[in-house]
Amino acid sequence: MPKVILSVDDSRSIRQMVSFTLTQAGYQVLEAVDGKDALTKLAGAGVDMVITDLNMPNMNGIELIREVRKQTKFKFIPIIMLTTESQDATKQEGKAAGATGWIVKPFNATQLVDVVKKVLR
Repeated sequence: MPKVILSVDDSRSIRQMVSFTLTQAGYQVLEAVDGKDALTKLAGAGVDMVITDLNMPNMNGIELIREVRKQTKFKFIPIIMLTTESQDATKQEGKAAGATGWIVKPFNATQLVDVVKKVLR
């Protein structure tokens, strides 16, 4: 059974690129449009990893990570930030919230798959 990855981004095109890339690599991908949508989808599915944008309406990526980490069953789930933000202070805030890793957009397919494989060993 393939590993399930939740892709969270308010950009439809980014969600489509992530989904296409990871599906081609053998993963199952669920999509959410923001942090609130992601929490709803997490509650109803067996998710192995979350890939989230930072800047989104309703609930941003940092807030999402904090909420996910509060839940015992998701305390150790890998969470990768996939964002245009690359400032050290923002990365530190993400890490403090519980992010496992950080990928700066634009990303390439090989980089994304490599990070997912490494984190999901």
